Amino acid sequence: MTTTARTTGLKVQLRLADAWFTVCDLSTLTPGRGVAVLLPDGRQAAVFRDRADRLYAIDNRDPFTGAAVLSRGLTGTDRGRPFVASPLLKQRFDLADGQCLDDRSVRLAVYEVRALPFS
Repeated sequence: MTTTARTTGLKVQLRLADAWFTVCDLSTLTPGRGVAVLLPDGRQAAVFRDRADRLYAIDNRDPFTGAAVLSRGLTGTDRGRPFVASPLLKQRFDLADGQCLDDRSVRLAVYEVRALPFS
């Protein structure tokens, strides 16, 4: 059986340098799960939608292992701050600012993200 994803008409965009880059339809993002997206320069970002419909985007590369896996991590909150835990070594990264909650010397790149109607 083949199913078609429901489209919302809202496209998720990341701010890269001085321009916005469309990465997916909002309906692609399941609350509490991440999606890996390929950026024009070959890097990857992990995009998340939380259960309150807030959007986050961070570097997808786990700085402790070098693997591009953060989009597959488990999401949660710590003191009201949303985080993703790496599926490999379980370090937690704040989705809003990229700070590693388990090693304050490590921080991920974060991207400004928005959802806009696409015509």
